[in-house]
Amino acid sequence: MTAFDPAAAAAAIRAGDRRALARAITLVESTREADRAAAEALLAAAGAHAGGAARLGVSGAPGVGKSTFIEAFGLHLVERGRRLAVLAVDPSGARGGGAILGDKTRMAELSQRPEAFVRPSPSGGAPGAAGRRARDAITLCEAAGYDAVIVETVGAGQSETAVRDLADMFVLLVAPGGGDELQGIKRGVVEVADLIVVTKNDGALAAAAGDTAAHYAAALRLMRPPTPGWTPCALLCSALERRGLEAIREAVEEFARAAAAAIARRRAGQALAAMRAELRELLEARLEASPAVAARRAALEASVTAGGLPPSAAARALVETFLAASRR
Repeated sequence: MTAFDPAAAAAAIRAGDRRALARAITLVESTREADRAAAEALLAAAGAHAGGAARLGVSGAPGVGKSTFIEAFGLHLVERGRRLAVLAVDPSGARGGGAILGDKTRMAELSQRPEAFVRPSPSGGAPGAAGRRARDAITLCEAAGYDAVIVETVGAGQSETAVRDLADMFVLLVAPGGGDELQGIKRGVVEVADLIVVTKNDGALAAAAGDTAAHYAAALRLMRPPTPGWTPCALLCSALERRGLEAIREAVEEFARAAAAAIARRRAGQALAAMRAELRELLEARLEASPAVAARRAALEASVTAGGLPPSAAARALVETFLAASRR
């Protein structure tokens, strides 16, 4: 079998080879320990050519029309000469852990455009459903020369703010309602939104959409802006009728200009947060794999559940067991 060549793979990605990009994302998403060295070498080779794309995180409650909006907005972008990658983070299958391919089938038209790359990825149970290796996938998409990368997360709620650790700009989609929209979605996710888009602004829902946008605009004025240099706003959109998309594109571009310094600081902080998360994950995996820890774990867990030992003391005992075994 031919040995994996990270430099050749990175070169193929930069040359626009979509299959090479898809294979590379599969590699970095792999949970096999044997794949990690190759994945890290590939990311190191591709990373020098990343960082130039606008990174958008899109979230919203189920039924708000995330995939419909992203397809309409994506087509709007590619029709204006942009190249777009969409990382649609799907719920992981209960048995296999693989992505459910719903988003790619719902974005059928966008998926067929050569200027667009749509990739469903398993959330893997990651906090905020943002996907365990979504950051690495973004790096590869940027190395492939895409102007914008959209990360779509499943669901909406405080945990969905994890997309803030991946994106420059967080776009929250909300549906028209009867005036109780702020009670229907957790305040925490609204507080970190850089842009709120009220969807389904058409037909019988148009009046309600206008009221909803007004309610959110008023609420945003009472909140501290999450990104220095930028004041969040609420915009209306009809993905069905392709209305409101130009105003959203202008807002995204103005955000990039107005908040450039904040974006640079945010990306630096995101890189450190990713390193620390990886460190925690690696340490936990090493603890789980330690025979010495396994030998003591059952007895300590029994003591904790019986109330005879504080959880903190049991955790400390396992860590000390691991460190002692490592020194032998």
